Amino acid sequence: MAPSLLILAGTTEATAFARAVAERGMAGEVSFAGRVARPLRQPLPQRVGGFGGAEGLAQYVRERRITHVIDATHPFAVQMSRNAVAACAAAGVPLIALTRPAWQAVDGDRWAHVADIAGAVAALDRPRAHVMLAVGRLQLAAFAPNPQHRYLLRLVDPPNGPLPLPDTQVIVDRGPFDAESDRALMRQHGIELVVSKNSGGTGAYAKIAAARALGLPVLMIDRPAPPERLEVHEIAAVFDWIAHSGTALGV
Repeated sequence: MAPSLLILAGTTEATAFARAVAERGMAGEVSFAGRVARPLRQPLPQRVGGFGGAEGLAQYVRERRITHVIDATHPFAVQMSRNAVAACAAAGVPLIALTRPAWQAVDGDRWAHVADIAGAVAALDRPRAHVMLAVGRLQLAAFAPNPQHRYLLRLVDPPNGPLPLPDTQVIVDRGPFDAESDRALMRQHGIELVVSKNSGGTGAYAKIAAARALGLPVLMIDRPAPPERLEVHEIAAVFDWIAHSGTALGV
């Protein structure tokens, strides 16, 4: 039986893999969680929205006769990844994660690590500063205990209501970005501190390189631990896995 793929998306790697699947003429679909109002158009059929937890995902996989699931979600979308592991185990369908390595500090970086969003909020309990807060729209409310800062937000979608932070400047834009433009942006807004998730990859790295060039400190939020699963970093490795993993639906 020819493979039928379900790509759990949300990263540039997911889009690149979907493009490679389409170019090979393979069957597949791309699923977005719905966190972004305008997800990038994909070269494969796409759906938007949750599945209803691990049980709902397992049912979807069975009903759609999916043969392989590729988890290419954001490294901080750990609940979705846990659901994928549980769902594929229940449905008897093989799963692989297409991920990007975490960023590593290099000479010139001034990183302070925190374990999670709560750690970043605690670290911002300090005198007023101009902060580039790169944590995504959904977690802005967590930073409400620190209203003293002036925040620069760069969001994919415009805010759909009042922001939880009183002194903010919002830029609506979609990456990938480049370091030269981000240096100019940080100078323009007088940024003194960058707060960032360790997303990895190249699309969001510009702000890290820009902070290094300007000598700015970065409050780096470490990734949550992923569930135990097979994980690769290259598209070619996913195709090799598909070719050798077999399917639960027979041949």
